[in-house]
Amino acid sequence: MEIAGVRPERLVLDWASAAEAPLFVELITKFTSEVKALGPLGEAEGVPVEKLKSKLLAARSAVENVKLRTRFAKLAQELRDGNKHTPEVIEDKMAEKVNDAIAREIAKQEKKIAEAGAQ
Repeated sequence: MEIAGVRPERLVLDWASAAEAPLFVELITKFTSEVKALGPLGEAEGVPVEKLKSKLLAARSAVENVKLRTRFAKLAQELRDGNKHTPEVIEDKMAEKVNDAIAREIAKQEKKIAEAGAQ
């Protein structure tokens, strides 16, 4: 999401099994407090609302891309198979396998949106 202009603190990926209800509550409560402290989307990012909307639209189109969804699925399977769910491992694997593809797809989608707006 940082590529789309959204602060990384607005998106968290953590792991809690079904047997870890107290941990799940703790994670959600902490995340909710942190997002509330950031304020409205766009304000904390210092990005004009229209530009942020455009970037988020491009990001949405990018994640709907089949190739990108396939990369996510393969990464999820790899994490499950390796039984490694720490935030550090997830972040490293995302950086290694997915982030560049997301950036390329967002750039493509931004170009398409700009071209469509120019017509």
